[in-house]
Amino acid sequence: MRAITLSMLATSLLLVGTNAHALKTEKRDLANNMKVKYNVLPKDASNLQEMFTNGEFYGRLRSNMFVWDWDHSKANSTENNRAWGVGGSFIYKTAHLYGLGATVGFYTTQTIGTDNTDPRYPGKDFGKAGKDTYSRADGSGSQITVIAQAYLEYKLAKSSLKYGRQGFDSKLLATNDTKMIPNTFMGTSLVVKDIPDTKLRAAYFTQQKLRDHREFHSVIAYDGWNENDDAGVHKGMTIANITSHGANINPGMLVLTGTNKSIKNLKIDVDYMYLADFVSSIIPEVNYKIPFGSSGWSLTPGARYFKQFDNGGGAIGGAALSGKLAGKTGSQMGYKDANSVEGSMWAARLVLAQKAFKFSAGYSAVGNEADLIAPWRGFPTGGYTRSMAQYNWEANTKSWMLKAYYDFGKANIIPGFRTSLDYASMDYDNDKLRLGSISKTDRSILHLDMWQTFSSVKNLELKLRAARVFAEGNEYSTDTMDYTSYTEGRFEVNYLF
Repeated sequence: MRAITLSMLATSLLLVGTNAHALKTEKRDLANNMKVKYNVLPKDASNLQEMFTNGEFYGRLRSNMFVWDWDHSKANSTENNRAWGVGGSFIYKTAHLYGLGATVGFYTTQTIGTDNTDPRYPGKDFGKAGKDTYSRADGSGSQITVIAQAYLEYKLAKSSLKYGRQGFDSKLLATNDTKMIPNTFMGTSLVVKDIPDTKLRAAYFTQQKLRDHREFHSVIAYDGWNENDDAGVHKGMTIANITSHGANINPGMLVLTGTNKSIKNLKIDVDYMYLADFVSSIIPEVNYKIPFGSSGWSLTPGARYFKQFDNGGGAIGGAALSGKLAGKTGSQMGYKDANSVEGSMWAARLVLAQKAFKFSAGYSAVGNEADLIAPWRGFPTGGYTRSMAQYNWEANTKSWMLKAYYDFGKANIIPGFRTSLDYASMDYDNDKLRLGSISKTDRSILHLDMWQTFSSVKNLELKLRAARVFAEGNEYSTDTMDYTSYTEGRFEVNYLF
């Protein structure tokens, strides 16, 4: 049944694709990763009245449907689940008066037919994909309505300063607005573009609001569904553990990023993050584009290094994201130093591209130290070996990925139709699995994305996503049957106005 449903959705995308074009609206463009580019911004104001009358409104209607089917369900652990969220956003930007302006973003998601509970297991929500369409803290299928953005902005030349609720995208932090509501932060950020070929940013954030939350909360503390409960959260950083070590439950996070393109075809990025009493990291990345004459083809080698430092987080929560090493010392459960979060990762890739086509091959290897801490929707392996819904930055995890993207519209084959396909293999540490510090088994992932836009409805885009995960059974438990293989489908509708 699930295969029939997905194939019908895929067929519908192709059938309605005639006379379509790439999605580029008058006010905004929507990228493949759902990042929004603003084409129209408010004109400057000369007085207080014009500050508001010259402002711009940006609307978005969206629908997200999810299907998740396990190969084998396990009692009180895994159940097939569904979710459907409808809603959208309404953003207003004032004009800038003497450089000062403001932005407010209102978001809502209302669910249809979403109930991933089972009366046999009260309080358990079996939702996996699609849980970002509702608030788990308030019951399966509960709505979310929130002002996720609300900030003041001051612009001077090519630089800007923001204060308030805002999105921020770096190697570790991301708005990640791929479903219904973005991940945003509370604090201050500065962007400087006045240096030629260089972009510098600095931010200091005190709180975070995850996509399926209504309230802002700690950027690091874990407390079930009430604090930071993202899929990449460190479960050893509980409020009780943080308090017992005299650390701040709401620490400030410092983020510094720099990008330089002074050398032709060379892009250098450096990201730095510091979280007092917990962890810090530095992530340099280099990409060099090699064009092949006038053919339009290019080859871009890229490399990323991730170094994580322990500022006290190891003693609080332990080396493992599972939290099972909190309070332990020495060699434990497959980790060489249980009370240290010192860690590292390196990744490399090759990207071959030409107008409508792009192919990449990537590899990543996490050091056999501590797991990488990244519960802020930026992904350490993103762009290299991370496939949809996959987290592969536990210690001693090795992954590789092949990915192909083709724009049928640019190739003048099917107007407005784009697709990408990736295959990833993830090799987790069997010793850690055997000893119980992690639960993930080695797996292969096949993931397909398809986008369709229309010339007749210029602001509309449809997107279909499907994944098949082949995971090995856990040979180290009493249940040797594979309970972690699954099929996932997503269907998304976006309309910008």
